Amino acid sequence: MKKFLLIAGLIACLSCPAQTQQGYRNPVIPGFHPDPSICRVGEDFYLVTSSFQYFPGVPVFHSKDLINWKQIGHCLTRPEQVNLNGASVWGGIFAPTIRYHEGVFYMITTNVTDKGNFLVHTTDPAGEWSDPIPIKQGGIDPSLYFEDGKCYLVSNPDNYITLCQINPKTGEQLTESKRIWIGTGGRFPEGPHIYKKDNWYYLLISEGGTEYGHKITIARSRYIDGPYEQNPANPILTHINRNMQSSPIQGVGHADIIQAPDESWWTVFLAFRPQSDMHHLLGRETFLAPVRWDKNAWPVINGDGSISLEMDVPTLPQQPFATKPVRTNFKNGKLGLEWVHVRNPHPENYTFDSNKLRLKPTPITLNDFKDSPTLVCRRQEHIDFTATTSVQLQKASSGDEAGLTVYMSETSHYDLFVKQLSDKKQALILRYRLGELSHIEKEIVLPKGDVQIRVKGNRDFYSFEYATNGKTFHELGRMNTRYLSSETAGGFTGIMLGLYAVSSNPSSKGYAEFEYFDYSGE
Repeated sequence: MKKFLLIAGLIACLSCPAQTQQGYRNPVIPGFHPDPSICRVGEDFYLVTSSFQYFPGVPVFHSKDLINWKQIGHCLTRPEQVNLNGASVWGGIFAPTIRYHEGVFYMITTNVTDKGNFLVHTTDPAGEWSDPIPIKQGGIDPSLYFEDGKCYLVSNPDNYITLCQINPKTGEQLTESKRIWIGTGGRFPEGPHIYKKDNWYYLLISEGGTEYGHKITIARSRYIDGPYEQNPANPILTHINRNMQSSPIQGVGHADIIQAPDESWWTVFLAFRPQSDMHHLLGRETFLAPVRWDKNAWPVINGDGSISLEMDVPTLPQQPFATKPVRTNFKNGKLGLEWVHVRNPHPENYTFDSNKLRLKPTPITLNDFKDSPTLVCRRQEHIDFTATTSVQLQKASSGDEAGLTVYMSETSHYDLFVKQLSDKKQALILRYRLGELSHIEKEIVLPKGDVQIRVKGNRDFYSFEYATNGKTFHELGRMNTRYLSSETAGGFTGIMLGLYAVSSNPSSKGYAEFEYFDYSGE
């Protein structure tokens, strides 16, 4: 009888769809995905992150469990929505906020290179979003809060957290801007979000700059426009303390808080993973931590305000998505949502033919600060990874080149490419651009035809390899990772792996064909 009851109990547990699970791995969205903001609609979570100089802008993700995320679109997909001309890795689209109210999704952000703060809206976050609606109040990192038919806006002009009411459909500012908090004294008070709990208005912000001194602080008030009193236990999330100085996670900050359907509370936030003697290359990534938020109390993040790569905590029932395939084969004639361009691209330079991606070379190079080169790229998501493609120049003129780039910025990238030298001669070249230095590291002559090129990354080096038979790869050279790091190269972005084509001949009729792109990491 006891055996029967035990079996019956096991069957009942296995058949229950809502079993709490234990543990997950950070980051939950790896690679360059900074400044996450989150909202919930029923049992569905939606999240957006910054995109800076890359187009389409502001990727949108969906999840059922806060741990497994799938990209479903972008908020800014049309040139009339976002002008990125001249945007560098310090410019373009800064931190967005996503909110849901009465059947409508709102995304508000800043284009620091163009017209400042604006919002877009939609009823389908995976579809097209509206044309931009400009916002008068300045600063960066704008956020929305809805209550009793009113929409409040907070941002940080002049390094003060400032509040006003707006009409979210028109952008009209309905009240004067009022300064409500300056933070705890850390530099760059930014990333404000307002929440209401137990008749308290809580104001969450970031301080310290998005570097090693980053931290999250919080204040509260009985009235939305203050006065706000700060939490005596601030900061509530940071890795600047001695106990976390050797943590593999640093720069923790810029958070948003959400309550799950089971009434548990969680926060998403950015951080980075240093490598190669405290340099970081992948950019700021999206992390997750549980929040304990008792009645009339201040929120406590993961017990002590720090987090780890392996989070041994109860979670929502986990609902993973299918594993991403290693290979992108271009057979469906379009690029996946993970692929983006530097600034607003020239669409005529990107076509598909015979199940291959065809890129038209132009004189706009990877070093260009203003225009958009013929470059399509995706994020490096792992410290240890391998990326491989097969490229062939067709009808090429002397000076045409195409290949694979490990791209941090216009002034910091490693390139492995095929270059047309003459009608019957081509070379495989490994080149670097580091600040004002540009140098050909290695050059070999190859027969015309397909060339398979590969980059392997680890904590300290990028190794560049090639093959002409698709099987036997030879190393052409190695480059130090730290020279492309944020600490060395600067900027707010992370490493992108790109396929590109460039020509020194404006009248070239040539093109480059890429058969596939493989990416795997661990």
